[in-house]
Amino acid sequence: MKKISIILLGLVAVLMSSCYSHRVIGYLQEPTKANKLPVYDSVSYEPYRIRVNDEIIYRLISMDETYTKMLGTNNISSGQYANSYRVHADGTVDIPFLKPLKLQGLTEVEAQDTLRAAFKEIIPDADVKLALYNKYFSVIGDANAGQFYIYKEKLNIFQALAMTGDVMNSGDRRHIRIIRPRDNGQEPEILEFDMRTNSIIDSKYYYVYPNDVIYVARQKNSFYTVPSYSGFIGLITSSVALLTTVLNYVAYMYK
Repeated sequence: MKKISIILLGLVAVLMSSCYSHRVIGYLQEPTKANKLPVYDSVSYEPYRIRVNDEIIYRLISMDETYTKMLGTNNISSGQYANSYRVHADGTVDIPFLKPLKLQGLTEVEAQDTLRAAFKEIIPDADVKLALYNKYFSVIGDANAGQFYIYKEKLNIFQALAMTGDVMNSGDRRHIRIIRPRDNGQEPEILEFDMRTNSIIDSKYYYVYPNDVIYVARQKNSFYTVPSYSGFIGLITSSVALLTTVLNYVAYMYK
């Protein structure tokens, strides 16, 4: 019985250390000396700037429907947008009846103002509504992978991952990576961060931008980890039952 007790205690200790704890998967934790979470600096939010190969869509608004039909755009009552237009390698976009417009490096608001000014040269009452067409981010790894639409400005990492159903318990929250494209043929920027710390708020890792790829790696020891304490209790019960059966069988064989 003494040996059995020692074996059971050892089994309990191993399994207890294998449960997912708040320290491992909890968000917005306060950095302390005990948990050694990183402290990130706060930075000002930078709006997304149009890059090469981005696509824009716009709607031209004018009281004179002759212009809108001639230019191939939809009128205000339709609520629809015209075709998308790609940003070329030189940073310009070709819009029908306009000279090439340099939109690379502009925010959506700045690009909208630029396009509106260009149309006003031929249509005095022109107004323009412009948006980025490829306004998506992608998620791969230990989360529900997919491509998701950025439905608002300043979409943060928590909102983005909530759209996937959150990171799985086996996902490594200590080493989340964002792969972010850059212009001019440069290598993509890779941002790695620990999303458990509360200092992630307003840091350079906090906001998700169009074309971002969020990669969630799997924890190395996840194979041996119990998903929940209810699962832990069930595993303990089944393990004790199996051990008891084996010991009773051995005792019977050596009678």
